[in-house]
Amino acid sequence: MRNWILLLSLLMVMPLVQAETAEEKGLAIITETDNRDKGWHDSSADMLMTLRNRQGKESIREIRVKNLEVDGDGDKGLTVFNKPRDVKGTAFLTYSHALIPDEQWLFLPALKRVKRISSSNKSGPFMGSEFAYEDISSFEIPKYSYLYLRDDVLDGQDCFVLETRPQYKHSGYTKSHVWIDKAEYRIQKIDFYDRKDSLLKIQHFSDYHQYLDQYWRAHTMTMENQQTGKSTTLIWSNYTFQTGLTDKDFEKNDLKRQR
Repeated sequence: MRNWILLLSLLMVMPLVQAETAEEKGLAIITETDNRDKGWHDSSADMLMTLRNRQGKESIREIRVKNLEVDGDGDKGLTVFNKPRDVKGTAFLTYSHALIPDEQWLFLPALKRVKRISSSNKSGPFMGSEFAYEDISSFEIPKYSYLYLRDDVLDGQDCFVLETRPQYKHSGYTKSHVWIDKAEYRIQKIDFYDRKDSLLKIQHFSDYHQYLDQYWRAHTMTMENQQTGKSTTLIWSNYTFQTGLTDKDFEKNDLKRQR
């Protein structure tokens, strides 16, 4: 009898615990993913971009990339093309934001002018690749809604699978399914669905390296278009962090002088 009285007493004083919803769990997972990648300040890297058509014909571009972490807002990014000759000097600048539309500018040497990318064109292809302009912006939590779908095993790794839906205008996607590994909270795969809710592209992340004993970067990213058969692979190298980059290294008026 005493045990029953004790149990009833505990139940009366215990707070009511509500089951975590799929939305709450999805937000918690993505928040942990984001928190683990804070504090790197700035980075530079080299990149090889390989474009492949349906027949497998390739073209390769050499690129250098700089990024600046911005407290309380989205990151700044600068992409400059070194080779081949027909795109040398092309520069792309992006100011990502959390709650307002991203700002993006493209300098094309052949036109000798800086072109602002309209927010209505964010779903267009970036420099002929399978990456859209909106794919180049930094990830910011308020840009999407989140839903935990299930657990899954991908390439031997235990993963969470989330559904994200863009909360900004003019996206080319209705939703994405994102695989995040449970061990390190790194994105392993993204399925992108078009405005007709059909599978459009699949992005794979691999060859992760850790920097500063905390920050993981995938050295290989591949975007495969499921509707056209085209693909783009990005191979990253020569990462450096905390080299002293500032806002002055990401000025729109300097795009024409990037070489």
